[in-house]
Amino acid sequence: MERSERPRSLRSILLGIRSNEPPAVCAGFLMLFSLFASYFMLRPVRETMGIAGGVDKLQWLFTGTFIATLAAAPVIGWAVSKIRRRYICHWVLGFFALNTVAFGLAFAAYGDAPWLARSFFIWLSVFNLAAISIAWSVLADIFQAEQARRLFALMSAGASLGGLAGPLAGAMLVNRIGNEGLLMLAAAILLVTISCSEVLQRWRDRFPPEHSEEAASQTLDSRNARLGGSALAGAADVLRSPFLLGVALFVVLLASVSTFLYLEQARLVAERFQSRTEQTQFFSMVDAVVQLLSLLIQFLLTARIATAFGLRALLLGLPLAMVAGFLLLSVSPLFALFIVILVIRRVGEYALVKPGREMLFTVLPPQLKYKAKNFIDTVVYRGADAISAWLKSLADLMLSPQAVPLLGACIAAAWAVSAVLIARAYCRLDAAAGSGTARERTCAE
Repeated sequence: MERSERPRSLRSILLGIRSNEPPAVCAGFLMLFSLFASYFMLRPVRETMGIAGGVDKLQWLFTGTFIATLAAAPVIGWAVSKIRRRYICHWVLGFFALNTVAFGLAFAAYGDAPWLARSFFIWLSVFNLAAISIAWSVLADIFQAEQARRLFALMSAGASLGGLAGPLAGAMLVNRIGNEGLLMLAAAILLVTISCSEVLQRWRDRFPPEHSEEAASQTLDSRNARLGGSALAGAADVLRSPFLLGVALFVVLLASVSTFLYLEQARLVAERFQSRTEQTQFFSMVDAVVQLLSLLIQFLLTARIATAFGLRALLLGLPLAMVAGFLLLSVSPLFALFIVILVIRRVGEYALVKPGREMLFTVLPPQLKYKAKNFIDTVVYRGADAISAWLKSLADLMLSPQAVPLLGACIAAAWAVSAVLIARAYCRLDAAAGSGTARERTCAE
Protein backbone atom coordinates (compact mmCIF):
# COMPACT_ATOMS: atom_id res chain seq x y z
CA MET A 1 0.00 0.00 0.00
CA GLU A 2 1.17 3.51 -0.71
CA ARG A 3 2.68 5.52 2.07
CA SER A 4 0.27 7.66 4.09
CA GLU A 5 1.17 11.27 4.54
CA ARG A 6 0.06 14.05 6.87
CA PRO A 7 -2.18 16.59 5.09
CA ARG A 8 -0.08 19.67 4.41
CA SER A 9 -1.95 21.64 1.79
CA LEU A 10 -5.40 23.06 1.21
CA ARG A 11 -5.73 20.52 -1.60
CA SER A 12 -5.09 17.66 0.82
CA ILE A 13 -7.42 19.01 3.48
CA LEU A 14 -10.36 19.81 1.18
CA LEU A 15 -10.06 17.15 -1.51
CA GLY A 16 -7.95 14.40 0.06
CA ILE A 17 -5.46 14.43 -2.83
CA ARG A 18 -1.90 13.55 -1.86
CA SER A 19 1.33 14.92 -3.29
CA ASN A 20 1.83 12.57 -6.28
CA GLU A 21 -1.86 12.11 -7.14
CA PRO A 22 -2.99 15.33 -8.92
CA PRO A 23 -1.94 14.15 -12.43
CA ALA A 24 -3.82 10.88 -11.97
CA VAL A 25 -6.91 12.57 -10.56
CA CYS A 26 -6.94 15.06 -13.44
CA ALA A 27 -6.51 12.26 -15.99
CA GLY A 28 -9.27 10.18 -14.38
CA PHE A 29 -11.54 13.22 -14.19
CA LEU A 30 -10.95 14.07 -17.88
CA MET A 31 -11.29 10.43 -18.89
CA LEU A 32 -14.79 10.19 -17.42
CA PHE A 33 -15.66 13.72 -18.59
CA SER A 34 -14.89 12.96 -22.23
CA LEU A 35 -16.56 9.53 -22.18
CA PHE A 36 -19.76 10.83 -20.61
CA ALA A 37 -19.80 13.97 -22.79
CA SER A 38 -19.65 11.70 -25.83
CA TYR A 39 -22.39 9.39 -24.57
CA PHE A 40 -24.72 12.06 -23.21
CA MET A 41 -24.43 14.01 -26.43
CA LEU A 42 -26.01 10.96 -28.08
CA ARG A 43 -28.39 9.88 -25.31
CA PRO A 44 -31.15 12.37 -26.29
CA VAL A 45 -30.82 11.10 -29.87
CA ARG A 46 -31.31 7.54 -28.57
CA GLU A 47 -34.43 8.54 -26.62
CA THR A 48 -35.84 10.24 -29.70
CA MET A 49 -35.07 7.20 -31.83
CA GLY A 50 -36.74 4.98 -29.25
CA ILE A 51 -39.93 6.98 -29.61
CA ALA A 52 -39.53 7.00 -33.41
CA GLY A 53 -39.45 3.20 -33.30
CA GLY A 54 -42.75 3.19 -31.39
CA VAL A 55 -43.39 3.61 -27.65
CA ASP A 56 -45.50 0.43 -27.67
CA LYS A 57 -42.44 -1.47 -28.95
CA LEU A 58 -39.94 -0.32 -26.33
CA GLN A 59 -40.06 -3.65 -24.50
CA TRP A 60 -38.93 -5.26 -27.77
CA LEU A 61 -36.06 -2.78 -27.97
CA PHE A 62 -34.98 -3.73 -24.44
CA THR A 63 -35.16 -7.40 -25.43
CA GLY A 64 -33.15 -6.66 -28.58
CA THR A 65 -30.60 -4.80 -26.47
CA PHE A 66 -30.25 -7.80 -24.17
CA ILE A 67 -29.73 -10.16 -27.12
CA ALA A 68 -27.16 -7.79 -28.61
CA THR A 69 -25.42 -7.59 -25.23
CA LEU A 70 -25.34 -11.40 -25.01
CA ALA A 71 -23.73 -11.47 -28.46
CA ALA A 72 -21.23 -8.72 -27.58
CA ALA A 73 -20.20 -10.15 -24.17
CA PRO A 74 -18.07 -13.05 -25.47
CA VAL A 75 -16.49 -10.77 -28.07
CA ILE A 76 -15.48 -8.28 -25.39
CA GLY A 77 -14.40 -11.17 -23.15
CA TRP A 78 -12.20 -12.53 -25.94
CA ALA A 79 -10.68 -9.07 -26.53
CA VAL A 80 -9.98 -8.62 -22.80
CA SER A 81 -8.25 -12.02 -22.75
CA LYS A 82 -6.04 -11.32 -25.78
CA ILE A 83 -5.13 -7.63 -25.41
CA ARG A 84 -2.42 -6.53 -23.00
CA ARG A 85 -4.14 -5.23 -19.89
CA ARG A 86 -2.95 -1.65 -20.14
CA TYR A 87 -4.34 -1.35 -23.71
CA ILE A 88 -7.79 -2.89 -23.20
CA CYS A 89 -9.46 0.51 -22.98
CA HIS A 90 -7.64 1.74 -26.10
CA TRP A 91 -8.89 -1.07 -28.30
CA VAL A 92 -12.45 -1.33 -26.97
CA LEU A 93 -13.18 2.40 -27.13
CA GLY A 94 -11.44 2.70 -30.49
CA PHE A 95 -13.82 0.06 -31.84
CA PHE A 96 -16.84 1.94 -30.48
CA ALA A 97 -15.56 5.19 -32.01
CA LEU A 98 -15.52 3.53 -35.45
CA ASN A 99 -19.08 2.28 -34.83
CA THR A 100 -20.17 5.82 -33.99
CA VAL A 101 -18.77 7.15 -37.27
CA ALA A 102 -20.57 4.38 -39.17
CA PHE A 103 -23.92 5.31 -37.62
CA GLY A 104 -23.30 8.98 -38.42
CA LEU A 105 -22.82 8.10 -42.08
CA ALA A 106 -25.95 5.92 -41.99
CA PHE A 107 -28.08 8.75 -40.55
CA ALA A 108 -26.77 11.08 -43.25
CA ALA A 109 -27.84 8.58 -45.89
CA TYR A 110 -31.13 7.21 -44.51
CA GLY A 111 -32.43 9.71 -41.92
CA ASP A 112 -34.41 8.26 -39.01
CA ALA A 113 -35.76 5.21 -40.83
CA PRO A 114 -37.40 2.86 -38.28
CA TRP A 115 -34.87 0.05 -38.83
CA LEU A 116 -31.98 2.48 -38.33
CA ALA A 117 -33.61 4.16 -35.32
CA ARG A 118 -34.08 0.80 -33.60
CA SER A 119 -30.57 -0.36 -34.49
CA PHE A 120 -29.08 2.83 -33.07
CA PHE A 121 -31.12 2.55 -29.87
CA ILE A 122 -29.85 -1.00 -29.30
CA TRP A 123 -26.25 -0.19 -30.24
CA LEU A 124 -25.98 2.89 -27.99
CA SER A 125 -27.50 0.93 -25.11
CA VAL A 126 -24.75 -1.68 -25.50
CA PHE A 127 -22.05 0.97 -25.98
CA ASN A 128 -23.22 2.84 -22.88
CA LEU A 129 -22.67 0.02 -20.41
CA ALA A 130 -19.70 -1.67 -22.09
CA ALA A 131 -17.62 1.49 -22.58
CA ILE A 132 -18.37 2.91 -19.14
CA SER A 133 -17.67 -0.46 -17.52
CA ILE A 134 -14.26 -0.69 -19.22
CA ALA A 135 -13.36 2.87 -18.20
CA TRP A 136 -14.21 2.19 -14.56
CA SER A 137 -12.32 -1.12 -14.76
CA VAL A 138 -9.21 0.88 -15.64
CA LEU A 139 -9.73 3.16 -12.63
CA ALA A 140 -10.37 0.21 -10.30
CA ASP A 141 -7.21 -1.39 -11.69
CA ILE A 142 -4.98 1.68 -11.37
CA PHE A 143 -6.07 2.85 -7.90
CA GLN A 144 -5.97 0.93 -4.65
CA ALA A 145 -9.03 0.61 -2.43
CA GLU A 146 -7.84 3.30 0.01
CA GLN A 147 -7.25 5.71 -2.87
CA ALA A 148 -10.64 4.90 -4.37
CA ARG A 149 -12.43 5.95 -1.19
CA ARG A 150 -10.70 9.33 -1.33
CA LEU A 151 -10.63 9.97 -5.07
CA PHE A 152 -13.42 8.15 -6.91
CA ALA A 153 -16.01 10.78 -6.01
CA LEU A 154 -13.79 13.53 -7.45
CA MET A 155 -13.17 11.62 -10.66
CA SER A 156 -16.84 10.67 -10.85
CA ALA A 157 -17.58 14.40 -10.88
CA GLY A 158 -15.90 14.39 -14.29
CA ALA A 159 -18.61 12.01 -15.46
CA SER A 160 -21.30 14.39 -14.20
CA LEU A 161 -19.63 17.41 -15.78
CA GLY A 162 -19.37 15.49 -19.05
CA GLY A 163 -22.99 14.46 -18.66
CA LEU A 164 -23.83 18.14 -18.25
CA ALA A 165 -21.74 19.38 -21.17
CA GLY A 166 -22.85 16.62 -23.55
CA PRO A 167 -26.61 17.27 -23.58
CA LEU A 168 -26.12 21.05 -23.53
CA ALA A 169 -23.84 20.78 -26.56
CA GLY A 170 -26.32 18.43 -28.18
CA ALA A 171 -29.25 20.80 -27.61
CA MET A 172 -27.29 23.74 -29.06
CA LEU A 173 -25.81 21.88 -32.04
CA VAL A 174 -28.54 19.48 -33.16
CA ASN A 175 -30.33 22.13 -35.24
CA ARG A 176 -27.05 23.10 -36.96
CA ILE A 177 -25.30 19.79 -37.61
CA GLY A 178 -28.11 17.28 -37.18
CA ASN A 179 -27.98 13.93 -35.45
CA GLU A 180 -25.32 12.65 -37.85
CA GLY A 181 -23.06 15.59 -36.97
CA LEU A 182 -23.47 14.84 -33.26
CA LEU A 183 -22.31 11.29 -33.85
CA MET A 184 -19.17 12.42 -35.65
CA LEU A 185 -18.33 14.85 -32.82
CA ALA A 186 -18.97 12.16 -30.20
CA ALA A 187 -16.55 9.80 -31.98
CA ALA A 188 -13.82 12.45 -31.90
CA ILE A 189 -14.35 13.02 -28.16
CA LEU A 190 -13.85 9.29 -27.50
CA LEU A 191 -10.26 9.69 -28.66
CA VAL A 192 -9.68 11.98 -25.66
CA THR A 193 -10.91 9.20 -23.37
CA ILE A 194 -8.37 6.81 -24.86
CA SER A 195 -5.56 9.34 -24.37
CA CYS A 196 -6.47 9.79 -20.70
CA SER A 197 -6.33 6.03 -20.16
CA GLU A 198 -2.76 6.06 -21.43
CA VAL A 199 -1.86 8.94 -19.09
CA LEU A 200 -3.17 6.93 -16.13
CA GLN A 201 -1.14 3.90 -17.11
CA ARG A 202 2.04 5.99 -17.36
CA TRP A 203 1.33 7.61 -13.99
CA ARG A 204 1.11 4.20 -12.35
CA ASP A 205 4.36 3.21 -14.13
CA ARG A 206 6.03 6.23 -12.54
CA PHE A 207 4.50 5.78 -9.08
CA PRO A 208 4.12 2.05 -8.45
CA PRO A 209 2.32 1.11 -5.25
CA GLU A 210 4.38 -0.20 -2.38
CA HIS A 211 4.33 -3.91 -1.66
CA SER A 212 1.05 -5.41 -0.50
CA GLU A 213 -1.25 -8.20 -1.67
CA GLU A 214 -3.41 -5.66 -3.44
CA ALA A 215 -0.47 -3.77 -4.99
CA ALA A 216 1.01 -6.88 -6.62
CA SER A 217 -1.58 -6.73 -9.42
CA GLN A 218 -0.69 -3.11 -10.24
CA THR A 219 2.97 -3.57 -11.12
CA LEU A 220 4.30 -2.66 -14.57
CA ASP A 221 4.88 -6.28 -15.60
CA SER A 222 1.41 -7.30 -14.47
CA ARG A 223 -0.34 -4.55 -16.39
CA ASN A 224 1.69 -5.29 -19.53
CA ALA A 225 0.56 -8.93 -19.46
CA ARG A 226 -2.56 -10.45 -20.97
CA LEU A 227 -5.27 -11.64 -18.63
CA GLY A 228 -5.82 -14.84 -20.60
CA GLY A 229 -8.65 -17.22 -19.83
CA SER A 230 -11.77 -17.93 -21.88
CA ALA A 231 -14.15 -15.41 -23.44
CA LEU A 232 -16.87 -16.50 -20.99
CA ALA A 233 -14.73 -16.51 -17.85
CA GLY A 234 -16.57 -13.48 -16.45
CA ALA A 235 -19.86 -15.35 -16.24
CA ALA A 236 -18.22 -18.34 -14.56
CA ASP A 237 -16.45 -16.09 -12.06
CA VAL A 238 -19.73 -14.43 -11.07
CA LEU A 239 -21.47 -17.78 -10.57
CA ARG A 240 -18.63 -19.05 -8.34
CA SER A 241 -18.44 -16.00 -6.07
CA PRO A 242 -21.10 -15.20 -3.43
CA PHE A 243 -19.79 -11.62 -3.32
CA LEU A 244 -20.15 -11.14 -7.09
CA LEU A 245 -23.58 -12.78 -7.04
CA GLY A 246 -24.55 -10.19 -4.42
CA VAL A 247 -23.27 -7.39 -6.64
CA ALA A 248 -25.20 -8.89 -9.58
CA LEU A 249 -28.42 -8.96 -7.53
CA PHE A 250 -27.88 -5.33 -6.54
CA VAL A 251 -27.46 -4.40 -10.22
CA VAL A 252 -30.56 -6.39 -11.25
CA LEU A 253 -32.72 -4.49 -8.77
CA LEU A 254 -31.13 -1.15 -9.70
CA ALA A 255 -31.83 -1.80 -13.38
CA SER A 256 -35.40 -2.88 -12.64
CA VAL A 257 -36.19 0.36 -10.82
CA SER A 258 -34.55 2.36 -13.60
CA THR A 259 -36.48 0.56 -16.34
CA PHE A 260 -39.83 1.07 -14.61
CA LEU A 261 -39.21 4.81 -14.54
CA TYR A 262 -37.71 4.93 -18.05
CA LEU A 263 -40.72 3.31 -19.72
CA GLU A 264 -43.10 5.64 -17.92
CA GLN A 265 -40.95 8.60 -18.98
CA ALA A 266 -41.11 7.54 -22.65
CA ARG A 267 -44.89 7.25 -22.52
CA LEU A 268 -45.41 10.64 -20.88
CA VAL A 269 -42.97 12.47 -23.17
CA ALA A 270 -44.54 10.94 -26.30
CA GLU A 271 -47.93 12.26 -25.11
CA ARG A 272 -46.69 15.79 -24.33
CA PHE A 273 -44.17 16.51 -27.11
CA GLN A 274 -44.95 15.74 -30.75
CA SER A 275 -41.85 16.74 -32.74
CA ARG A 276 -38.51 14.90 -32.65
CA THR A 277 -36.66 18.16 -31.98
CA GLU A 278 -38.86 19.00 -28.95
CA GLN A 279 -38.33 15.52 -27.55
CA THR A 280 -34.55 15.72 -27.99
CA GLN A 281 -34.47 19.15 -26.36
CA PHE A 282 -36.58 17.96 -23.40
CA PHE A 283 -34.35 14.95 -22.82
CA SER A 284 -31.30 17.21 -23.10
CA MET A 285 -32.73 19.58 -20.48
CA VAL A 286 -33.45 16.76 -18.04
CA ASP A 287 -29.96 15.35 -18.58
CA ALA A 288 -28.42 18.78 -17.92
CA VAL A 289 -30.32 19.21 -14.62
CA VAL A 290 -29.38 15.71 -13.49
CA GLN A 291 -25.70 16.17 -14.23
CA LEU A 292 -25.50 19.62 -12.61
CA LEU A 293 -27.00 18.33 -9.37
CA SER A 294 -24.81 15.22 -9.49
CA LEU A 295 -21.71 17.36 -9.98
CA LEU A 296 -22.46 19.49 -6.92
CA ILE A 297 -23.09 16.44 -4.72
CA GLN A 298 -19.94 14.65 -5.92
CA PHE A 299 -17.73 17.63 -5.17
CA LEU A 300 -19.30 18.53 -1.85
CA LEU A 301 -20.85 15.44 -0.28
CA THR A 302 -20.02 12.02 -1.72
CA ALA A 303 -16.55 11.54 -0.24
CA ARG A 304 -17.69 12.99 3.08
CA ILE A 305 -20.65 10.60 3.20
CA ALA A 306 -18.37 7.65 2.47
CA THR A 307 -15.90 8.74 5.15
CA ALA A 308 -18.46 9.58 7.84
CA PHE A 309 -21.07 6.87 7.29
CA GLY A 310 -19.36 4.19 5.19
CA LEU A 311 -19.92 2.61 1.81
CA ARG A 312 -23.29 1.33 2.95
CA ALA A 313 -24.66 4.89 3.03
CA LEU A 314 -23.70 5.41 -0.63
CA LEU A 315 -25.48 2.23 -1.69
CA LEU A 316 -28.54 2.43 0.57
CA GLY A 317 -29.74 6.04 0.35
CA LEU A 318 -31.17 5.89 -3.18
CA PRO A 319 -33.14 2.62 -2.77
CA LEU A 320 -34.85 4.06 0.31
CA ALA A 321 -35.64 7.28 -1.59
CA MET A 322 -37.16 5.23 -4.44
CA VAL A 323 -39.41 3.35 -2.02
CA ALA A 324 -40.79 6.71 -0.89
CA GLY A 325 -41.00 8.00 -4.48
CA PHE A 326 -43.01 5.05 -5.77
CA LEU A 327 -45.38 5.30 -2.80
CA LEU A 328 -45.96 8.98 -3.62
CA LEU A 329 -46.67 8.15 -7.26
CA SER A 330 -49.26 5.58 -6.20
CA VAL A 331 -51.14 8.38 -4.44
CA SER A 332 -50.49 11.30 -6.83
CA PRO A 333 -49.33 10.30 -10.35
CA LEU A 334 -48.60 13.86 -11.54
CA PHE A 335 -46.18 14.51 -14.42
CA ALA A 336 -44.21 17.08 -12.40
CA LEU A 337 -43.87 14.70 -9.43
CA PHE A 338 -42.76 11.92 -11.75
CA ILE A 339 -40.02 14.13 -13.26
CA VAL A 340 -38.79 15.06 -9.75
CA ILE A 341 -38.59 11.38 -8.74
CA LEU A 342 -36.88 10.52 -12.03
CA VAL A 343 -34.29 13.24 -11.44
CA ILE A 344 -33.71 12.05 -7.84
CA ARG A 345 -33.20 8.50 -9.12
CA ARG A 346 -30.63 9.50 -11.71
CA VAL A 347 -28.82 12.00 -9.46
CA GLY A 348 -28.64 9.43 -6.66
CA GLU A 349 -27.26 6.81 -9.02
CA TYR A 350 -24.56 9.05 -10.51
CA ALA A 351 -23.54 10.88 -7.35
CA LEU A 352 -23.82 8.12 -4.74
CA VAL A 353 -24.53 4.62 -6.05
CA LYS A 354 -22.14 4.68 -9.01
CA PRO A 355 -19.00 5.68 -7.05
CA GLY A 356 -19.97 3.24 -4.31
CA ARG A 357 -20.61 0.40 -6.75
CA GLU A 358 -17.25 0.94 -8.46
CA MET A 359 -15.47 0.87 -5.09
CA LEU A 360 -16.74 -2.69 -4.64
CA PHE A 361 -14.38 -3.92 -7.36
CA THR A 362 -11.19 -2.35 -6.00
CA VAL A 363 -10.66 -5.26 -3.58
CA LEU A 364 -10.81 -7.87 -6.38
CA PRO A 365 -8.04 -9.31 -8.61
CA PRO A 366 -7.58 -7.93 -12.18
CA GLN A 367 -9.48 -10.67 -14.02
CA LEU A 368 -12.58 -9.97 -11.94
CA LYS A 369 -12.17 -6.21 -12.38
CA TYR A 370 -12.36 -6.56 -16.16
CA LYS A 371 -14.20 -9.78 -17.03
CA ALA A 372 -16.64 -10.37 -14.17
CA LYS A 373 -17.32 -6.66 -13.79
CA ASN A 374 -18.03 -6.27 -17.50
CA PHE A 375 -20.36 -9.28 -17.42
CA ILE A 376 -22.33 -7.77 -14.53
CA ASP A 377 -22.36 -4.28 -16.03
CA THR A 378 -23.59 -5.46 -19.43
CA VAL A 379 -25.26 -8.88 -19.58
CA VAL A 380 -26.73 -8.83 -16.07
CA TYR A 381 -27.83 -5.19 -16.33
CA ARG A 382 -29.39 -5.56 -19.78
CA GLY A 383 -30.99 -8.86 -18.84
CA ALA A 384 -32.66 -7.11 -15.91
CA ASP A 385 -33.71 -4.33 -18.30
CA ALA A 386 -35.40 -6.80 -20.64
CA ILE A 387 -37.17 -8.77 -17.93
CA SER A 388 -38.35 -5.67 -16.06
CA ALA A 389 -39.55 -4.06 -19.32
CA TRP A 390 -41.86 -7.02 -19.94
CA LEU A 391 -42.85 -7.06 -16.27
CA LYS A 392 -43.79 -3.37 -16.51
CA SER A 393 -45.83 -3.99 -19.67
CA LEU A 394 -47.61 -6.91 -18.00
CA ALA A 395 -48.26 -4.85 -14.85
CA ASP A 396 -49.76 -2.04 -16.94
CA LEU A 397 -52.22 -4.54 -18.44
CA MET A 398 -53.14 -6.41 -15.27
CA LEU A 399 -52.88 -3.84 -12.47
CA SER A 400 -54.52 -0.51 -11.80
CA PRO A 401 -52.46 2.67 -12.38
CA GLN A 402 -52.15 3.05 -8.58
CA ALA A 403 -50.92 -0.53 -8.08
CA VAL A 404 -48.05 -0.36 -10.61
CA PRO A 405 -46.01 2.09 -8.46
CA LEU A 406 -46.60 -0.18 -5.46
CA LEU A 407 -44.88 -2.98 -7.38
CA GLY A 408 -42.01 -0.55 -8.02
CA ALA A 409 -41.85 0.20 -4.28
CA CYS A 410 -41.50 -3.52 -3.49
CA ILE A 411 -38.62 -3.84 -5.95
CA ALA A 412 -36.94 -0.77 -4.43
CA ALA A 413 -37.33 -2.25 -0.94
CA ALA A 414 -35.59 -5.46 -2.05
CA TRP A 415 -32.88 -3.27 -3.59
CA ALA A 416 -32.32 -1.60 -0.20
CA VAL A 417 -31.88 -4.99 1.51
CA SER A 418 -29.34 -6.06 -1.12
CA ALA A 419 -27.39 -2.82 -0.57
CA VAL A 420 -26.95 -3.61 3.13
CA LEU A 421 -25.82 -7.18 2.44
CA ILE A 422 -23.30 -6.32 -0.27
CA ALA A 423 -21.81 -3.48 1.80
CA ARG A 424 -21.17 -5.94 4.64
CA ALA A 425 -19.54 -8.42 2.25
CA TYR A 426 -17.29 -5.69 0.83
CA CYS A 427 -16.14 -4.69 4.30
CA ARG A 428 -15.13 -8.28 5.07
CA LEU A 429 -13.08 -8.48 1.85
CA ASP A 430 -11.53 -5.07 2.50
CA ALA A 431 -10.52 -6.05 6.03
CA ALA A 432 -9.04 -9.34 4.78
CA ALA A 433 -6.96 -7.47 2.19
CA GLY A 434 -5.72 -4.98 4.80
CA SER A 435 -6.20 -2.21 2.23
CA GLY A 436 -6.14 0.87 4.37
CA THR A 437 -6.25 2.37 7.83
CA ALA A 438 -9.37 4.31 6.96
CA ARG A 439 -11.47 1.18 6.52
CA GLU A 440 -12.71 1.18 10.11
CA ARG A 441 -14.69 4.33 9.32
CA THR A 442 -15.64 3.52 5.73
CA CYS A 443 -16.84 0.04 6.72
CA ALA A 444 -18.59 0.96 9.93
CA GLU A 445 -21.43 -1.45 10.51
